[in-house]
Amino acid sequence: MVSRETQEQISNIDKQIKELAAQRLKLATESDASMLKSEAAIKNRAYEREFMSSIESHDINMESCERVLFRTLFNLSHSYSASQIGHKSALSEQISKALTDTPKVFPTKALVACQGVEGAYSQIACDKMFNSANIMFFRTFEGVFQAVENGMVEYGVLPIENSSYGSVTAVYDLMKSHHFHIVRSYKLQIRHRLLAKPGTNFENIREVFSHEQAIGQCSAFFKDNKQIKVTIVENTAIAAKMVADSDRDDVAAISSSDCSTLYGLNIIKDDIVNSDHNFTRFICITKDLKIFPGANRASIMLALGHTPGALSNTLARFSALGLNLTKIESRPIQGRDFEFMFYLDIDASIYSDAFVNLLCQLDQDPEAFTYLGSYSEF
Repeated sequence: MVSRETQEQISNIDKQIKELAAQRLKLATESDASMLKSEAAIKNRAYEREFMSSIESHDINMESCERVLFRTLFNLSHSYSASQIGHKSALSEQISKALTDTPKVFPTKALVACQGVEGAYSQIACDKMFNSANIMFFRTFEGVFQAVENGMVEYGVLPIENSSYGSVTAVYDLMKSHHFHIVRSYKLQIRHRLLAKPGTNFENIREVFSHEQAIGQCSAFFKDNKQIKVTIVENTAIAAKMVADSDRDDVAAISSSDCSTLYGLNIIKDDIVNSDHNFTRFICITKDLKIFPGANRASIMLALGHTPGALSNTLARFSALGLNLTKIESRPIQGRDFEFMFYLDIDASIYSDAFVNLLCQLDQDPEAFTYLGSYSEF
């Protein structure tokens, strides 16, 4: 049990640390304000490198703790200095304009791009987001991005993550090469069924068509039925259509119950998903930045310098504001060995000045940064 005297000593030290940290932040801000931004960056980098190299201790754990402490302090100092100096940010103006110009109610009708064909889960998610959507279907995810980017449609709906099978990496890989913003997200419960033509018995099934995500979400079923060949196609609805159009009686599709009705197929297996808690998260994207009322989640993507601690230093800036990161996804950057683009989802209100200020600071960092939007999830 900690003695009262020891606890008082700890309390006094904490107060001293608080006062000294405040003094340091103010002094660092005064120093940075007296120089050009580039001069301040070079000066700080040289000082911090020299200071960190001077940290030595016979206790390796103590040395590690000191390094984390001062790296965090340096990182927070940069953030505080930038917020106080108040460099003009184009992103801040874009966000302010979006908050003012975006309609106060999410649209009920729209022309929307989805990947696949009628009956696809993207179409089902789209109908959950819009009361009356006029849907244009595209063969690929890239087709959806291009349709939004080129102004062919106003909105696009894309799957990005499944609760049991992970991220839809094909969508994440396309994000860095297209201009778009997220305006809403929706979590759709996925209930896969095994569909076949009327009269087909399960014992006769030799081949199953479906999307790779659906195959992965039903991996236990295939483990128990090794005699069945798996054929991956672009979409679960396309799989159902292929079965309906086939003249074979030994094929089936993993798809939705909607597709069984749409394509005249029977449900011959209803319980084939690995988990009853199987949800896919879909995002609704548009070209120009729009922020509808109530936006309490944000998404960004950024590249970080290929240096030790780059990711932890960035995450510390979110932690300092008490922000919760709900998703971190990393994808390799083509042509740059062992460097990655990071995609972050954050529980954060766009109406928070502190959060907007952090976004603007990240936008001014030398590495690539993109604000993907603020939105509500349903």
